[in-house]
Amino acid sequence: MFRGSMVALVTPLDAAGRVDEQGLARLVEWQVAQGTRGIVPCGTTGESATLTHGEHCRVIEIAIEAAAGRVPVIAGSGSNATAEAIELTRFAKKAGADAALLITPYYNKPNQDGLVAHFSAIANAVDLPQVLYNVPGRTAVNMLPETVARLASHPNIVAVKEATGSIQATGDIVRLCGDAIAVLSGDDFSNLGLLAMGATGAISVTANVAPAQMAAMFDAWDRGDLAEARRLHYELLPLHEVMFIDTNPIPVKAATAMMGLTGPTLRLPLTPLREPKVARLRDALAAKGLVRERTA
Repeated sequence: MFRGSMVALVTPLDAAGRVDEQGLARLVEWQVAQGTRGIVPCGTTGESATLTHGEHCRVIEIAIEAAAGRVPVIAGSGSNATAEAIELTRFAKKAGADAALLITPYYNKPNQDGLVAHFSAIANAVDLPQVLYNVPGRTAVNMLPETVARLASHPNIVAVKEATGSIQATGDIVRLCGDAIAVLSGDDFSNLGLLAMGATGAISVTANVAPAQMAAMFDAWDRGDLAEARRLHYELLPLHEVMFIDTNPIPVKAATAMMGLTGPTLRLPLTPLREPKVARLRDALAAKGLVRERTA
């Protein structure tokens, strides 16, 4: 289940700021057709922090319905409140998700023992494969490789999304855990490096705009064609760069709008991408044939 390019899916919103349910279903269909190996709704890129509880659950339901069993759906169900994370993860299981993505608790900054207690409580409460999500740049807490190793013995904790950008951290997880847990890249810049260290795939922002190319890079790695994987990785680097010229998901939401995949609407406190970043983003997409070149 945890292999290749999986998309950290944006949540399309209409002009009034409501979830565009039909647009979301179309996005999932397009991703599957393009070769994406997994759909990950309600993560950071999906603006989960500003979805209501009801919207969050509905987005998960739509993703599962649209994927229709063709690829796994890994539902974002984390929270900084353990009880709420359990509730959302129970919903994900009931809705038919294949796994849950669980972010480290943000703002309240638990220590490493607190992280073990938090994730163990969720894993004990819900019999569903669970992916730990470590993104200290957004949560202000870094889950150490030793902590991942403590959690890897739980049968429901099966993978970790590493978004530290640290090759060393990934290597330490692989060294400490072996095959007990799959490692997924959560930082597109480091995808190829993390594969070399033992990762098996990625939950990707760039896959929102270039899913076929992302899938091709991981497929090349899996068949042992390192030269092709390296070529594709470097070809994708300009897209990785512009996906993060502002706070995620501001740039990727602007990109999917330019491509006609979604509307441009974001939820406050996020605000639209502004010039000159808009021009830079469009130029990068145009260079890859994803949008038309600007005309004078």
